[in-house]
Amino acid sequence: MSEQLDSCNVVWDYPSGNSSGSMPLGNGEIGVNVWAVEGGDIVLYIAKTDAWSENGRLFKLGRVRIKLSPNPIRPEMPFRQELVLKRGEVEIVTGPKDASVKALIWVDADNPVVHVEVSGERALDVQATLEVWRNEPLASQGDNVHGLRRSPHPYFEMPDTVLPARNNSIAWFHQNRTSIWSENLKIQGLEDLITDSADPLLHRIFGGIIKGDNLVSRDDCTLASERSSTRHVISIYPLTVQAENPEDWLSALERSIADIERRDIENRHAAHCAWWSSFWERSRIFISGDDDAKAVTEGYVLQRFINACAGRGDYPIKFNGSIFNVDTPRGPEYNADYRQWGESYWEQNTRLIYWSMPASGDHDMMRPLFKMYNDALPLAGKRTEVFFGHEGAYFPETMYFWGAYQFVDYGWNREGKRISDIECRYIQWYYQGNLEILALAFDYYEYTQDADFLRDALLPMADEILMFYEKHFPLDENGHLRIYPAQALETYLEVVNPSCEIAGLIWVLEKMLSLPENALGSKRRDRFTHLLAKMPPIPMETRNGETVVGIAERIIEAGNNIENPELYSVFPYRLYTIGKPDLELGQATFKNRLHDGNYGWCQNDIFGAYLGLADYAKQAITKRFRNHNPESRFPAFWGRFDWTPDQDHGCVGVIALQRMLIQSDGGKIYLFPAWPKSWDVEFKLWAPERTVIEGIYKGGKLESITVTPESRAGDVVVMGVG
Repeated sequence: MSEQLDSCNVVWDYPSGNSSGSMPLGNGEIGVNVWAVEGGDIVLYIAKTDAWSENGRLFKLGRVRIKLSPNPIRPEMPFRQELVLKRGEVEIVTGPKDASVKALIWVDADNPVVHVEVSGERALDVQATLEVWRNEPLASQGDNVHGLRRSPHPYFEMPDTVLPARNNSIAWFHQNRTSIWSENLKIQGLEDLITDSADPLLHRIFGGIIKGDNLVSRDDCTLASERSSTRHVISIYPLTVQAENPEDWLSALERSIADIERRDIENRHAAHCAWWSSFWERSRIFISGDDDAKAVTEGYVLQRFINACAGRGDYPIKFNGSIFNVDTPRGPEYNADYRQWGESYWEQNTRLIYWSMPASGDHDMMRPLFKMYNDALPLAGKRTEVFFGHEGAYFPETMYFWGAYQFVDYGWNREGKRISDIECRYIQWYYQGNLEILALAFDYYEYTQDADFLRDALLPMADEILMFYEKHFPLDENGHLRIYPAQALETYLEVVNPSCEIAGLIWVLEKMLSLPENALGSKRRDRFTHLLAKMPPIPMETRNGETVVGIAERIIEAGNNIENPELYSVFPYRLYTIGKPDLELGQATFKNRLHDGNYGWCQNDIFGAYLGLADYAKQAITKRFRNHNPESRFPAFWGRFDWTPDQDHGCVGVIALQRMLIQSDGGKIYLFPAWPKSWDVEFKLWAPERTVIEGIYKGGKLESITVTPESRAGDVVVMGVG
């Protein structure tokens, strides 16, 4: 595997001009954009998954510029910058052949520290400078903060603080002395929660310390080598805490540094490399056969790497840039803190990142998503009570991480409006994302068999979300739920009985009822059984002379998006897929779909894979993974579909490729359900019940297959190969 993984390393033979020419690194919580510029500089953007500003924006921590002297990064000098995937590090080698300089940059997989190790065949000097751009209050009233657009008054984000130089180190932080949280709850009628809950933004402090052996302070923002040496180590230690006093943040950071430095850097680097080796051993897909196979393999591997760099923090991965967004040319306020579509989590976009993880075995990275929704469940229940006066809970399509609508979607001017009126037409009745969170959580449980997760996370969410549907919608004359007012995703703004919602309810309820009695309980089983019996039939319609799944029983108003909600019955709710009796209905619905596209969050690639359409799936993911962003040098910084790097674009390709190789349903594992015979592949993927499948397919023949545990080998159905 090592040789195949090495072939996906990204290698550059000349330096970059700016942050759009950066490479990503991370340890799951701390992210770094790395680039080199002529003039002897290596530049790092430092990010963290919990660096939320007073206005709920996910900030960068800062920018660090490392200058080497004598300057080895010159046009006439050899230069090589390589992302070494198997070790999760960037290596830069430059300078004259008889006096080359090597810089090794890595984010410790086990500890909150970024290391830059510089070594040279001859002695050299280094200088590290912190560059702060948040130097004055920034008013957040325009597009620069999406959720606060059209606000009646400005909201300010305050400058960072750089501490006076001490102990030959640089220390800086951002402190939230204000917060939008309480006002956000008040405007939505949730002020009762303010006294019972902790403000998640107020007094949040994030920043870091830069230090290193042989480095001394030149000023508050600059460290320089005390003497020339053939080796220098610059270490950046980030930390986020909630504390009213910055001294408490500083003390906590100094304790963290002391704990880290008790182990020497060589041992920690060995453990770091071992973590990445273990990560790559979890799963793999390496394709060969043509140039397209190489492009798809690289796209798959690099997107999975980016997910790993940001997926182990306290908060879910942001679809619009993750923690690797960079500067834009639109103006000073559109700096590396800016991201289009803003600060909230959008379920329709965020979900696609996490659907890519069960089959790859990256189950640990799924937990932050479920933690966010579980933490917000009490607020969601209170909102349902306040808005509608009944039991249950629902999450809005777009929400701050604490669970409330963002201001601009809920609406600032409440005059003449009911407390439950949502101003944004695109999400006013968008409830189906709740069902998809349950479907995704059930997949996590099926793959991991984590009984604690089932008891403490999945079932409590299912109880409340399904109760919402049971209490919120009336019954029609046939005793079926009449799901109205409703919408079908963002494309059909007012409908009756949308098929995506009905398919989601059927899928989730049947999954819940498949649980053993000792897990589900008789009362819950009775509730879910009765609710399933109230499901209206999935709407059908005729297109081009064929019967297909309909968008809804009745469409009252369409919007202007480009989604196919009827195909949610294929994914994420797998009612008409491989192994199901109505596969042809799913295929006919796909053939007669209204919207095509293989970019951003468009999921036709996934539909094609689930429906066994090998030729289409191959063409679609090839087009997707070859669709590189001309504004970014790194090949997997996709965009700008929603923002750069667009996480949906790459993750849809990851999901589709996995489903071309493996699908699971009803205890069966289907291999090669949509695999093109022209591609050879060596793979290791996961299936439910902690099952791992490894195989080699060459020249249209399956050369080997290993199923772990062996007891599940009888459940494997090999399709579409010789």
